[in-house]
Amino acid sequence: MSFALASSLRSSSFPFPLPLTPRSTRMASALSNDCKLTSFAPPSSSRTDRRLPILLFDIMDTIVRDPFHQDIPAFFGMPLKELIACKHPAAWIEFEKGVIDEMELARKFFKDGRPFDLEGLKTCMRRGFSYLEGMEELLQELKENGYEIHASTNYPIWYKMIEEKLKISRYLSWTFCSCTTGKRKPDRDFYLDALQHLKVDPPSCVFIDDRPRNVEAALEVGIVGIQFKSADLLRHDLSEIGIDFSANKHSRSQTQLKLSKDQAS
Repeated sequence: MSFALASSLRSSSFPFPLPLTPRSTRMASALSNDCKLTSFAPPSSSRTDRRLPILLFDIMDTIVRDPFHQDIPAFFGMPLKELIACKHPAAWIEFEKGVIDEMELARKFFKDGRPFDLEGLKTCMRRGFSYLEGMEELLQELKENGYEIHASTNYPIWYKMIEEKLKISRYLSWTFCSCTTGKRKPDRDFYLDALQHLKVDPPSCVFIDDRPRNVEAALEVGIVGIQFKSADLLRHDLSEIGIDFSANKHSRSQTQLKLSKDQAS
């Protein structure tokens, strides 16, 4: 299921349009049996100039290709299954949470403490970072339509390498990174802290992630959740819950009109 929406959040409770199509109604009904939502009091203060909903995006394998699955095993010269068996079970998680720095990661990465080329690993990862097909264009459209977008990612300080290469901050803010918050998805506090920081009610946020458990955790605190499958499916699912892409359509139509006039002349 690429799209998950809590049925107990009725359309009247959303501060943005929510068309209830037969498809979305069926999905909502099915999901309500699995996810129990918690009610939250309205925030004590909130900005009134925001365009709602606020969009919370996972990064790896949602916006950016994750080099872990192919590039990193190749770097170490072993299959992914063997790499997972050899690496320390907690070192990367500690690095993601900012508990250890990269030098400590290098010391702890493998269970047996074997050394490796840390800078070579970082170079390998930089090369592997790229936008997933259609995602940069989708982010640009959302920005052009005035939506507030935040990263909500489990990632270490190396997120700065992604930013240096892809300049994602053109479209979103790196607000909720586990290395700075000290919390990881799907921990409940990750989502609650985000809501507190943003000063909005849970239904005023849409959370997008490729991992079902992370989406379920967002739903459990009342945030609207979408499981990412592809840019095209995400565009469809966002449109179903009322996300507006009209400004970009107008921009494209104006560009096409100008091209037609130029060709005619």
